[in-house]
Amino acid sequence: MGIQTAMDRITESASIVEAIRAGDDLAFEAGRDPGVRTLRVLSAAISGDDDLAAIAAVHALAEMNDEEAARLLSSLLSSPRPYIVEHAAHALGRRPARPEAVGRLVRLVAEGGLGGMLAQHTLEKWSTGAAELLAVALESACTGTLPDEARARLVETMGLVRHPLAVRSLRTWATDTSGPASVRHAAVAALGQRRQPAAISALEGIVIEGGVLGDLARLALIDAEPASTARGGGEGLTVAQLFLHADVDSTLSAAGAGDNGGIATLLVRLGDALVAETSAVERVLTLSRGTAAQAAPDLLEVSGGGTGHVYGHIPLDAPPVSSASAWPLRVSVRRGIRRLLRAAGRVDVLHLRMADVGSLAAADVARELGIPTVFTVAPDPHSVLSALERAGTLTRKDFGQADLAEHYWFRTHLVQSLAASAAHSVFFPRPELEGDMQALLGIDMSSHPERHTVVAEGVDLAVVDRAVERARLVADGAEPTGALAELAGLLDALPEERRGLPLLVTVGRMHRVKGTATLVRVWAEGPLADAANLLVVGGDLEHPSADEREQLDLIRAVIPPAQHATRGLLLPGHRSNDDAAEWLAAARFGVPGRCAADGVYVCASLKEEFGLAILEAMATGLLVVAPDSGGPATYVDDGESGFLTQTGDPVALAAAIGRALERAATGDDGAAARGRALVADRFTIQAMAAKLAPVYESVANSEAELQRAAEELV
Repeated sequence: MGIQTAMDRITESASIVEAIRAGDDLAFEAGRDPGVRTLRVLSAAISGDDDLAAIAAVHALAEMNDEEAARLLSSLLSSPRPYIVEHAAHALGRRPARPEAVGRLVRLVAEGGLGGMLAQHTLEKWSTGAAELLAVALESACTGTLPDEARARLVETMGLVRHPLAVRSLRTWATDTSGPASVRHAAVAALGQRRQPAAISALEGIVIEGGVLGDLARLALIDAEPASTARGGGEGLTVAQLFLHADVDSTLSAAGAGDNGGIATLLVRLGDALVAETSAVERVLTLSRGTAAQAAPDLLEVSGGGTGHVYGHIPLDAPPVSSASAWPLRVSVRRGIRRLLRAAGRVDVLHLRMADVGSLAAADVARELGIPTVFTVAPDPHSVLSALERAGTLTRKDFGQADLAEHYWFRTHLVQSLAASAAHSVFFPRPELEGDMQALLGIDMSSHPERHTVVAEGVDLAVVDRAVERARLVADGAEPTGALAELAGLLDALPEERRGLPLLVTVGRMHRVKGTATLVRVWAEGPLADAANLLVVGGDLEHPSADEREQLDLIRAVIPPAQHATRGLLLPGHRSNDDAAEWLAAARFGVPGRCAADGVYVCASLKEEFGLAILEAMATGLLVVAPDSGGPATYVDDGESGFLTQTGDPVALAAAIGRALERAATGDDGAAARGRALVADRFTIQAMAAKLAPVYESVANSEAELQRAAEELV
């Protein structure tokens, strides 16, 4: 189409998402015609005021086989616009090593963040052809005055350089007992990727020191051992699944804290159902974050050859960070995933679900170990971008600053990459699924339909039914116990005049995308506060993450903490999935003398790909308010089982909640029965497992056929 036409498609695009997708065509045209005029068009875009066009032009420069383009791209590492620097660091990874850029990339690594990760990734690629240059540059940088964490990032990067100088430096840093702990940790972990006698002997000495460093050295020695593919057990499949940003355990004790949202609950329930309810899967390995002390015992269990649902932890001893801030953990996450998958022996399929650092690292390991992947494709951040653009809070001219914080460009392309490399793609139901996938992600679901499967998520009805039974007994006069007693205590803090009101309830992560603070404001600043109390279940109130702190600050600006109870706001923090289910049921049946029956569940998310908590609420018999796009629109019968609305519009959200409260007050038990029947018929965790097991089996069989064909050629 020509470079100017490709650029016009970006500048004239109807939406931000469309402009990002058009960037691929611009890069293609730049690579096809790397001439003087192409360079002029790209240079003009980079110096212009359209952030999207500027970012697209940076990436297009990397596709030009032209020395002047390479020099310009390298010079952008000194741009006064930080988002241009970040994208230049990323784009340079697609070009041969540029000596003049090494120093600036090293400085970016030291600074951390996504830009540091991208710079590190570029240096890792360059290390195959410029190892000595990089080793010298990194060693020199480490001799300067740097914060400990910055030096640790440089030491970690040195671990990616395959050169004798690197081993010598790593050994020195690892054994320096006077050195900062973070630097020693990075050096010890990096030595595990080397099998030289000097590295092994250093690690053996450090094990004796004990503590966290000793634990890391023990893990590094395991990393240095040759991989074993032996595995006992039967002939069923082993499926690995991953969510890095959660403390996943079989009891779901951390549900709702930090990033421990519905996905953490889903993985536990799904893993159990796959091994209990299907004949194809005999073992599920669920990977999540943990500590170095947890990692070694996990390896013993994972490598034991048993069956069932087992858990493996990737050691990340720093305080938990949000997914948006976790990109610098790429190398340590990749190392932890590789260690667990190697210990597991044969892993037939790795299921990835998020466009985050965990999936980025896991995809690398899967390629290295030859494990086929299944990827659950969701238009995230595409849906968020569309919602923000509709609300007028994000435009193409301020996209660069927003991208610097949320990494929209990188994440959209990561979704594209993960989907393209997957052996099979899984999709959530959506009202216009095929059209949305084509428009938002450029995926043609009619092409190779055998590689695409639509799978609805599911809930554990047994948990919901137990919760309903307990709440019904309390409503009939029984004394509350357990979680219901705790809820009763919270309700006792309300003033007498508010105890006859029903509950509005929301459950989930405390995050701006979930609309937590927006819901509180909509409820508190209008007539809804006179009609119902508000129970917000989620968030770590004692040790909030940055995202949680942001939402808490916004909530406190609306209602100061001292006024929460008097004004009807209950903010207890996160609770286990079982406890949250009992509270949902209590909102339906009421707690005598403390809250009225016929409450309403509200999901105020900007976007909800599916909505497990919404389904759990419907299964208890609650009417729901939910987003009018994405997954909820496929199962919420607007005006019957709930009300769909534009959750990004406070006026529309308030109106929908008001209608739901009016409808709930009629006490329609038929609607409650229909909600449970819908979930039982279509959205159980057992149904989800039954749909996924044939997908895993098909992928494993196809991979076995490919392996046999390759062996026949040898």
